[in-house]
Amino acid sequence: MSARQTIVVRTLSDQVFAIVRERIVTGQLAGDAPIRQDALATELGVSKIPLREALGRLEQDGLLQSQPNRGYTVQPMSADQADEIYALRLSIEPAAAARAALHASDADRGAATAAFHALDKAAHGNLGEVAMRNRDFHVALVRPGDRAITTQLVERLAIQAERYVVAHLEPAGRDARAHLEHRDIIDAWLARDGVTLQALLHRHIEATLLDLRVQFATSRSSTAPNHAMGSHLQGK
Repeated sequence: MSARQTIVVRTLSDQVFAIVRERIVTGQLAGDAPIRQDALATELGVSKIPLREALGRLEQDGLLQSQPNRGYTVQPMSADQADEIYALRLSIEPAAAARAALHASDADRGAATAAFHALDKAAHGNLGEVAMRNRDFHVALVRPGDRAITTQLVERLAIQAERYVVAHLEPAGRDARAHLEHRDIIDAWLARDGVTLQALLHRHIEATLLDLRVQFATSRSSTAPNHAMGSHLQGK
């Protein structure tokens, strides 16, 4: 394959990745839903090469799972997975952000502020976009710590958390609360107040997890087919 063909395939793969990823994150493709590659390639007007590359990336991100002779299916959401993701975030992210705040350059501080404003601008819009901007914001808070492995772990966990962020923000009023919490967090980060920052981040992440636990429990006990979290948590 020539360099030009590689660039074209990669560009198409990126586009397919973004489309399928949004459908998964926003619940349009629910847990255990099969990915029908022939139909999807026809719908998107692409060949199997960029499609397979995109699906492989989505599997690496934990959004798809593959099985021999069955192809790809959407990785189901679960209360156990949410517990694991958020427990890991709690153990890593607050301390990493506090360290990064102390090491942040002016450029780093500008990038974190820009990430906060991008998240604020996305609020009240498409929840898939909000989840992406939320990920960018949280990663921006730890990147200046000059610890590549820690930053990669936080980013990986933030990617894993995106569907749960969308599910968490669906109930009315949650977006306003999240905005206030993010505002307090960025203010403490810019002030290099590590003690306050760690407390705020821990409270923010933990509160999201506690809300999700309630939503999962409610979803399991509900018999309504169109329950508020049904598109995200069905079959759990």
